[in-house]
Amino acid sequence: MSKREQTHHQADERRFLDERGSSASLAPNGLNPATILEKAVRERIVDSYFYKEQCFGVNEADVVDRVVAHVDFVGGTYGSAQKPSPFLCLAFKLLQLAPGDDVLREYLDYGGEKFKYLRALALFYVRLTRPAKDVYLTLEPYLEDRRKLRRKGRAGTSLTFMDVFVDDLLTKERVCATSLWKMTKRDVLEDLEVLEPRVSPLGDIEDLLEDDEEEGQNGGRESSTGQSPEEIDREAMDVDVDDRSKDGDERRDTGRSRSPS
Repeated sequence: MSKREQTHHQADERRFLDERGSSASLAPNGLNPATILEKAVRERIVDSYFYKEQCFGVNEADVVDRVVAHVDFVGGTYGSAQKPSPFLCLAFKLLQLAPGDDVLREYLDYGGEKFKYLRALALFYVRLTRPAKDVYLTLEPYLEDRRKLRRKGRAGTSLTFMDVFVDDLLTKERVCATSLWKMTKRDVLEDLEVLEPRVSPLGDIEDLLEDDEEEGQNGGRESSTGQSPEEIDREAMDVDVDDRSKDGDERRDTGRSRSPS
């Protein structure tokens, strides 16, 4: 074994935590990868059996295998003992590996179509390490991913969805036992012309509000039978025509009765 390989395999996660800030580059958003997760959570991860057995000496490709084999829910710490989840342990490993954008695209696109928890892990990592503009541009397309996810925490296991998980990453301050760094709001970035206004798949919000107002106004004109205004108008016209025809018939009958025999 060469000296370089031996140095690589002797790398210790505690050494990573001690030296990362001074000997390696920061994350793209300017944060120290070793301190993004809270200290208590980091210590539980490093001391966990899963991390020692499954996360030592792995690379970016090995992470995919670990996700497929061991990750079946999203979450931070769970249970009464606050055990770190495999999802969170692998997220911490990604902070150590610092994969590039090309690797993350593979996680999100090709791998994410087959393995939804790999996509969830990559989205979580992007939220932790990328600047606000990249976070919005990367995460927002997956608001249309409707696949189910299991979530586990102190309260037990619950059902969620990929789009809900992405929305939590964009709007909440804490996800998966991790305090998320405070991003600039999207509307501020739009005002600064850093981002283009987002177009919802449902359409323009102003058009939707106008449609709701029109429906509310029309609803006030509905009869007690639930008929629409158009139906009421048509019935009124039919009644008027029937009344006029009846009046004509009565006038003709009256005229015949008054004529001499």
